[in-house]
Amino acid sequence: QRQPVESGGGLVQAGGSLRLSCRASGMITSTFSPLIMAWYRQAPGKQRELVATISAERNTNYADSVKGRFTISRDNSRKMVYLTMNNLKPEDTAVYYCNQDTGGLPWGQGTQVTVSS
Repeated sequence: QRQPVESGGGLVQAGGSLRLSCRASGMITSTFSPLIMAWYRQAPGKQRELVATISAERNTNYADSVKGRFTISRDNSRKMVYLTMNNLKPEDTAVYYCNQDTGGLPWGQGTQVTVSS
């Protein structure tokens, strides 16, 4: 099964931190490693938006709204992608998803992040 499995969400107060994990266990390492992986999020009533990407060479890009607060990383040997989120804000509340940067993998169930003010 190729869909990633996300975990690590929860309820946190504004200013707090969370670390999300994404496991791509349904893929073999040689398939996973070259992919540009990404974290997306979808808030209630809003479209899914791209939050961060990381290339095979570990080049990263971030949405302006999370720059300086979020860090994306990956471990190819474990087929894992992480999103470390610091200084969380109520507007970061959303379901967070992991996928290829093109959204080409099956979508997982995501992990809920709720930030209280």
